[in-house]
Amino acid sequence: MTAFLHLSNKLAEKGHEIVFLLPKKALDQVKPLNLYPNLITFHTQSGGPQFFKTGSVHTISIPHVKGLPPGAETNSDVPFFLTHLLAVAMNQTRPEEETILRTNKPDLVFYDSADWIPEIAKPVYAKIVCYNTFSAASIALTLVPAAEREIIDGKEMSAEELAKPSLGYPSSKVVLLVHEAKASYGGDTRALVLSLMGKLLR
Repeated sequence: MTAFLHLSNKLAEKGHEIVFLLPKKALDQVKPLNLYPNLITFHTQSGGPQFFKTGSVHTISIPHVKGLPPGAETNSDVPFFLTHLLAVAMNQTRPEEETILRTNKPDLVFYDSADWIPEIAKPVYAKIVCYNTFSAASIALTLVPAAEREIIDGKEMSAEELAKPSLGYPSSKVVLLVHEAKASYGGDTRALVLSLMGKLLR
């Protein structure tokens, strides 16, 4: 979220107004980094008005889903192997975010993992930008397949399943080995990231 706020500051520097959607728990982390409180609005949970006065603070809540620790709202609240459940929870905020977009009619929407954002931004003619601060390979190899599996049958993926790239994955070299997939599901994300980076640099 910090990267999104840095981007927001750059846009606000040029006079753009920003509505920043984030979980309530993350507000305390990023609020001190807001260099333009008169232009950057934080929205963190449901309830209250849906049309935002610039510089105000509102709220958006992340629902609990089975398997997530109580109160989990951000990736820092959960071990790496549960991040797909956080994505499932975030998907449940779609109706609220759709209302926000419909009411505020933004010109531009930046998002990271919610693949339905383009669909809800289209009716308000907003341009969309998928903005990620980690590698596309990491998303394609772990987060996307695991989230899809959770939605389909509610089961976690095994390391062996994660080691098999999804249909359409473009590389035969930047893939997880079984021991790397086990490391990712065991919470050792550093090993996973270093391994993928090494393969990308070869």
